[in-house]
Parts: sequence; C-alpha cells; structure tokens
Amino acid sequence: MKKQAFNPYLPLNEYIPDGEPHVFGDRVYVYGSHDKEGGETFCMLDYTVYSAPVDDLSDWRCEGVIYKASQDPDYENGRKFMYAPDVCQGNDGRYYLYYCMSGEKGVGGYFGPISVAVCDSPAGKYEYIGFVKYKDGTPMKKYVCFDPGVINDNGTIRIYYGTQYNFEEQDDFPNEQYIQTEISMFGKSREEILNTPESVMGPSMVTVEDDMMTVKEEPVHIIPYKVKGTDFETHPFYEASSIRKVGDKYYFIYSSLQNHELCYAVSDKPDMDFKFGGTIVSNGDIGINGITNETRLNMTGTTHGSIEKINGQWYVFYHRLTHKSDYSRQGCAEPITIEPDGSIKQVEMTSCGLNGGPLEGKGVYPAPIACNITNGHMPHGANRIYTDSFPNVNHRGNERFIAEISDNTLIGYKYFKADDLKEFSVIYRGDGIGNITVDFGNTAVGNIEISRSVDWKKAGCNVSVPNGVYAVYLRYSGKGLIEIKDICFE
Repeated sequence: MKKQAFNPYLPLNEYIPDGEPHVFGDRVYVYGSHDKEGGETFCMLDYTVYSAPVDDLSDWRCEGVIYKASQDPDYENGRKFMYAPDVCQGNDGRYYLYYCMSGEKGVGGYFGPISVAVCDSPAGKYEYIGFVKYKDGTPMKKYVCFDPGVINDNGTIRIYYGTQYNFEEQDDFPNEQYIQTEISMFGKSREEILNTPESVMGPSMVTVEDDMMTVKEEPVHIIPYKVKGTDFETHPFYEASSIRKVGDKYYFIYSSLQNHELCYAVSDKPDMDFKFGGTIVSNGDIGINGITNETRLNMTGTTHGSIEKINGQWYVFYHRLTHKSDYSRQGCAEPITIEPDGSIKQVEMTSCGLNGGPLEGKGVYPAPIACNITNGHMPHGANRIYTDSFPNVNHRGNERFIAEISDNTLIGYKYFKADDLKEFSVIYRGDGIGNITVDFGNTAVGNIEISRSVDWKKAGCNVSVPNGVYAVYLRYSGKGLIEIKDICFE
C-alpha cells in the first residue's frame, strides 16, 4: 500500500531547493542545490539526489552524495559553493551535470564558467570533466554564466543560462554607479559591459558539440534584455533558467525579478520569439485569489524549479523558505495542467502536492507541512537571515516545528478529507496563553485552549463537520509565543 505524499515531499530535515525534475527510465530524479538546515549561506552542502518510481511519488529514495564541490578546481579559488544544477543525457547515453560555483552569500557567483561533470548513471557518482569552452580551450563566459538549464533537443544540446537586473533599463544609464556595480557583480570589464549588444545580462542560450562542452554555435539572447513595453515588463527574467519541450513548443521556465514566482514563456523556436505565458506558482501565493505582495501568505524569497511530466501528469517543482532566511529552502511540488492552448494556470501552494488528492483526515501529521504561514505582514527574503520575530518553520535538534507563533498568526493546510472526524488536536509548547480557532473551509468548527507549557503538550477540541474535503486553518489569538510540532485528526 502506497504512503501518502505531502509538501515538502522530502524528509523534513532535507533541504534541496532549485529542483530540476527529470524522468530517466522508470524513475524521476530531482537535481538541485543543497542547503544546510539552519544554514548561514546558500548551498552549503554537496549535491545529493533523491529519486522515486514514476508510479509512486511518495516513495523517495536518497541516492546519496552524487558530486562534491571540492571536485571542481575552482574550489581552491574560494568559490566553494555549488549553485543550481541541471542534468542532461548526452548522445552517448551518459549523464552530464551542469552547474556554477560561488563564494559565500553569492559573492563571485557570476564570475566563472559553466562547469561539467559526467556519470554513466543518473544517480551518480559524477566526475568533473571541465567547463563549457570554445574550440581553443578558453572558457565560454559570454553574457553572465549562472543557473544553467540544459536539454537534449533531438540530438542538439542546448544550455540556457543568465541573470538580469534592471540597471540598464534606468533612464540615467550608463552612469558610474551602474557601471561599477556591474563590474563588481559580474567580473566584466567596462568595455565588455558597454560594447556587448543589448547587455551582458539576460536569458541566453548556447549549443555545444556532442562532447557536451565545446561551443558549437555562439551564445544568443533568447529574450531581449530591455522589456519595457513588452509582455515581460511586469515579470522580467531574473534567474533560474530551465527549459522543457512540450510537443513542438519550447517552454522557458524562470524566476522573475519579483523573485517569489516561477514564470514561463513559450516559443516555436529554441532561441528567439518567446512570448510571456504567465506565473506557474508563487512561494507566497501572490496572485492567487487576490493575494498581493502586502498580503503574501508566507515569507517569500528566491525561487527556482521546473515542470516535468511524470506518469502522464504534469507537475511544477519549486521551493519554500524556512528558518527566516533564504538559506534553508525545501522542495515542494504541485500538479499543473497544460491547457489545449498551451497555457498554464497559476496553482496554489498545498500540503498535498504529490498525493494525487487530499490527505486523509486521520492520524498525526507534522505541523511544518503547512502551506501557508502568516502573521499578516510577512517579509520578503533578500540574501539574509532575519532577526525580528515572525512565524516560521524551524528546528531544534531532531525536532521540527512551526516557531514564533504570535497573536493573529494564521496557519493553513490544503487539503484534508474529513471522514467521521470527531476531534482535532495540536501538539504545542511555549509561553503563550490564549486559544487556537480551528476552521474547516471558511467555517470555525472549534477552539483549542492554550496555556503555558515548557514541554510538548497535546490540546484539542471536538469538531463536527460534514464528510468532505477542506482547507484547514488554525488562527492563534493570545499573548506570548508558541510552537506547534504536530496536528492530529481523530
């Protein structure tokens, strides 16, 4: 009997953001960065891959460490952290891993080439073989090499990459401030910045030879850098290039400059004429049911991911933020629908993403599977760890819980199937005094009294709801802070 699957879909002590899902054979593999639980910067750990049978997305298996940062020669130059990777099967049947190196907190992450490693199996171990280069052996660094996404397009190997800031869209560009910023960020010369057609920034593509490293055709921008007055204006490219082919259409998935959303663009061609499609998912549910930046339903921050068809169903893989920082990100996934006209409607964050339906309203669930956690004024992450108090997923030792729950905190779970439910409880601790209102859908069904407790304590209430599928919301009202470890359906 298959287990249930919920978000985040990996163990709660695992932090693999920037997910690139790929089906190889009868398994789906998720390649991504590897954050440390409660880490101090991005991507502190070596690449670790999980895989699952395509017909059971609850059964994730850790394939172990597939590649170490120390295997890259750039490690000795102070760039010790490997950022968002992607994997592609080459024409020789082997598997090729593409990634970029960075220093702490992203410093130097735009300086280097795109590194390459290879393995006979999608599950590793991978061995370093070099970097994307020109025929004379010099590294390919045209535009900004960052966040590579790769596809074997019927034998043609295409690598998509880049980053984009709006410096050169400003009315007073070029001036010394913008030029110096770009020189510092990108490791480019003044001449290269000013003389590169359009910009050194922007989403780009390069094709390589069958050796998977040697440039075959000169890199090109796939979307013009300047987007004012275009359909990309309010959702311009920022980073997180990913590419998929759906039928004869190319879908370019990316993180917009808004930084909380995965967007997509579509073209009949792999290297031009992309048209903005829309937002697929936001890690604050911004854009869902009128939710705005001001009313975001989670702390928001960096996002990166892609789409994949698994056993006949399309999914979007993305990540959420924990520990009040950008440095502890966990992978999540939701089913999506590609409509007959090729469009993808934005999906909401849920707790039951890969489950194929609602979770059973029976038994005990870890509280951190909440898809919405908000006190009504949640921040947007920006390469930092926040010190001010707001509700967040956190840990202490081997325990994981929702921490810093204060007055008027709302915690949401979507969706549960209630079947003859009699009681709902929470396992909590803290110095709080008050109550938790329990809502099923938009209806309050009970109140849980909260009192001070140093140790984990169970408290609940009787509930009576018609059998059905519900979004379950908990709203804390009271003084002091509490933590919640589990929720219980009985």
